[in-house]
Amino acid sequence: MHKTTSGNSSSGDMLERFLNLHPRKIDLSLGRTIDLLAKLGHPQKRLPPVIHVAGTNGKGSTVAFMRAMLEAAGKSVHVYTSPHLVNFHERIRLGGPGGGKLVSEAMLVDAFARCENANAGASITIFEITTIAALLLFSEHPADYLLLEVGLGGRYDATNVIDHPLASVITPVSMDHMDFLGPTLGEIASAKAGIIKSQTPSFIGRQKDEALRVIEREAHRARAPLFLYERDFSAAEESGRLIYEDAKQLLDLPLPRLQGRHQIDNAALAIATLRHIAPDLTSANFEQGLLAADWPARLQNLARGQLILLAPPGAELWLDGGHNADGGSALAAAMGELEAKNPRPLVLICGSLASKETDAFLRAFSGLAKELLAVPIMGEHAARSAAEIAAIAEAEGIKAHIAADVPSALGQIAAVSWSVPPRILICGSLYLAGEVLAANGTPPE
Repeated sequence: MHKTTSGNSSSGDMLERFLNLHPRKIDLSLGRTIDLLAKLGHPQKRLPPVIHVAGTNGKGSTVAFMRAMLEAAGKSVHVYTSPHLVNFHERIRLGGPGGGKLVSEAMLVDAFARCENANAGASITIFEITTIAALLLFSEHPADYLLLEVGLGGRYDATNVIDHPLASVITPVSMDHMDFLGPTLGEIASAKAGIIKSQTPSFIGRQKDEALRVIEREAHRARAPLFLYERDFSAAEESGRLIYEDAKQLLDLPLPRLQGRHQIDNAALAIATLRHIAPDLTSANFEQGLLAADWPARLQNLARGQLILLAPPGAELWLDGGHNADGGSALAAAMGELEAKNPRPLVLICGSLASKETDAFLRAFSGLAKELLAVPIMGEHAARSAAEIAAIAEAEGIKAHIAADVPSALGQIAAVSWSVPPRILICGSLYLAGEVLAANGTPPE
């Protein structure tokens, strides 16, 4: 008979064991998740009201805006996101006074142990069993809302076990994870739209036409009320302010704390969702949320920590985990805006996974970046080599060099005589971003 207890195991030890329960880290299916949830007494049926969020780009930022806005109104908010950057605990935030806190090691180990014991050695992916552990914790701690972010896709993602969410949210859909979701934008959008439930209001961010047609078809099939960006709500920057508008009201708000024009779209999607499902929120709550929202490694300015000390004096150091074509376009646009306000030579430090379309990501920086230093991602067997990234950059018209790691790359940049201190952007992968935050001594809180 299989029996496992936590004993003296750490959460890290248990995560290593979970990796051996299924030979493939990603295997999209709901069967294993539903079976283990049943053995644990169906915790997914005892959750606070759920706002379910899918999409390719902007999921985490949209969740961060909603969390900050709800907390500004005094609401208690659970949050589930992935992947983590430095520590697994980042994925599970339990709501409470003062914005709640990341799950403690003791609570995580206990939830993991209960899931492991109930699973009894059966085949299950690491994302499935850890998502179930999160749902178990969320079911046992009261909160006003649960912001539940999809891991990959939507239809067969382990989070898609909520029969009646309060709202479904889909951020912009673009080409990513084609090996799991399909080779076309329509197929990817179909997977994302799988979170739309019968009669559940669905809020849809800016979409390409092909993706939007699929999402509209899925909503029609589910008889789900649909609220579309630019049709039912919109936002734009005007005179240094964010102007949000829907059928009921126009709101004059500050620009988001999160950098980049794309964050205006993400903020609008968050506001539209909350204005519908939490009508007691005020304009002041939205304002406070825009100014308080924090989401690490999304155009994050590393103004403090160990790494800025390695950069040339006066340099700017930025970090972003974007890694697909649309992410590259949004990031390059943000860098272009910074260049227009304060011209500096732009230098990229880039690492990438082999599964990503690195050429499409870097193409957006052609003509904008002065040069690129390619680095490996430590400990990631699926990462591209620095030589491969450098070759891709050169093919896209970006002068490229190789460095052993990010500190070495910063040292190479610092060895150059700059007439104007450069703007340095570390980019290409969330895995690289996690490595950078750990090295910088500024992990997410």
